[in-house]
Amino acid sequence: MEIWINPACSKCRSALSLLDAEKAEYTVRRYLEDPPSAAEIRDVLSRLGLEPWDITRTGEGAAGELGLSGWPRDPDSRERWIEALAAHPILIQRPIITADDGHAVVGRTEDAVRSVL
Repeated sequence: MEIWINPACSKCRSALSLLDAEKAEYTVRRYLEDPPSAAEIRDVLSRLGLEPWDITRTGEGAAGELGLSGWPRDPDSRERWIEALAAHPILIQRPIITADDGHAVVGRTEDAVRSVL
């Protein structure tokens, strides 16, 4: 499995600690240093069963600068949101864990992280 993290994030550190405690095999992706492409974001959204606005950190400064609060949340605007996430990875909710079986979770809770084990 792969986990997208920001090392400064306490939720990411907690998820890593839990994965380590369970002796899970995983690859770390520091997504701010190695941003996902729009195609990778589309894939993760499909695996999560979510829309791009569902994994957007709207409280980030970049969200305000882009005016995301005024963007429509509809199918016609989906690609605009995905392109914004690809261009500004700080906006991506974290951590995101992609499991080997094809599904993914936003691992902000212990239960979410355990669901991929």
